[in-house]
Amino acid sequence: MSDPKTAIPKGSWVLVTGITGHIAAHTTKLFLERGFRVRGTVRNVKSAAWLTQDIFKSFADRGDLELVHVPDLGAEHAFDEAIKGVSAIAHIASVLSWSHNPNEVILPVVNSVNSILKAALDEPSVKSIVYTSSIAAAVDITPGVTAHAGPDTWNNRAVEIAWAPPPYTQERWHMIYQASKVEAEKALWAFAKTNKSHFTVNVVSPATILGEGLTKRHLELPYPWIKNLYDGNEEIGALFQAIIHIDVKDVALLHVAAVLDRECDGARLQAWAEYCNMNDILAILRRLYPRRKFMDDFPNQTKLSITTDYDQQLALLKKWGGQDRWTSLEQSVIDEVKGVVNWFPKQ
Repeated sequence: MSDPKTAIPKGSWVLVTGITGHIAAHTTKLFLERGFRVRGTVRNVKSAAWLTQDIFKSFADRGDLELVHVPDLGAEHAFDEAIKGVSAIAHIASVLSWSHNPNEVILPVVNSVNSILKAALDEPSVKSIVYTSSIAAAVDITPGVTAHAGPDTWNNRAVEIAWAPPPYTQERWHMIYQASKVEAEKALWAFAKTNKSHFTVNVVSPATILGEGLTKRHLELPYPWIKNLYDGNEEIGALFQAIIHIDVKDVALLHVAAVLDRECDGARLQAWAEYCNMNDILAILRRLYPRRKFMDDFPNQTKLSITTDYDQQLALLKKWGGQDRWTSLEQSVIDEVKGVVNWFPKQ
C-alpha cells in the first residue's frame, strides 16, 4: 500500500536506539522497507554485525543502514554525535537490568531520555520523536487491580515500592523496571512541556510483546515467554498469572506511524491486544503441536482487569498498515514458536 503524506520525506535518516532489540529491529525493518534510512545505536558494533551482514544486508550495502556506537545510554551527551542530521528518533533502547537497586536502573533510564531530548533540541533537523514506554508506566498491572489507563494516569505504586528504603530485596526488580518507565516517561513529557521544541513527541506503551523473532536473541530477552512454555518450564506459571499480549509487528508499526503521521503529536499510544494468561498460550501450543506433551494448566491463572482506549491506535494501524485490528494472540504465538523450534532444537 502507498503511504499517506509523511511528516519527514522518504530518504530521511531515522535514529533507532537499541537497534538489535526485538521492537527496534522490527521498527527498523518497516522504516527501511518504506524508503527511509536508519542509523541504529548499539553498545557493541561487532556483536551487532548480523544486522548489516545478514537480515538488512541489502540496505546496508547501499548505504541506507548504519550502526553507531553508544556504549552508555545514560551518559551526558551520549547521543550528540549519533543524532546529527537525523529527521526523526525512535528511542526504543532501555536499561534491561535485574538489579534490585533502583539507583542502578531508574536513574540511567531517565538520564537516557533527558540526554536524547537535549541533543534533539540542539539538532534542527529533528522533526519527530517517539519513545517506547510500557503499559506499566500508566497503570498498575497487578492481577486484581481495576483501573483505566488514560492520558494522565501513572503507576505510582511501582515508584513507591521501587524507592522504598533498603534492603533492596530480590523481588523488587520487577517494580524497579516499571518505575523506570514511569519516571522516564514523566521526564519526557515534562521536557516537552517546558521546552519549545521543533519536533513532535509521542509515546508507544506496549503490553507483553510476543511475535516473530528476527534473531535467536529476540526469543530470549527480556523474557522467553513462548520458549519456556514450549520447553515445559513450570516457573513461568508462578511468576505470571495474567498478561495482555501485543504483537511485535503492531508495536513496530505504531512507532513508524507516530514518527510519520503529521497529525500525531502528544499521544500516549497504549499497545494492548488480547487479555490472556499462560493457560491460553498453552492451549494454542497444544493445538499447534498435538503430538507434543505439554505441561498441565496452571491453577493460579486469571485475567487482568485494567482497561484503556484504542481508537487512535487502531486508526493509525489502519492508516499506515492497512490493518483493521490488532494481530491475534494465536498468530503471535505461531510466529514466535517457529523461531523456538528452529533456533532451539531439542537436544
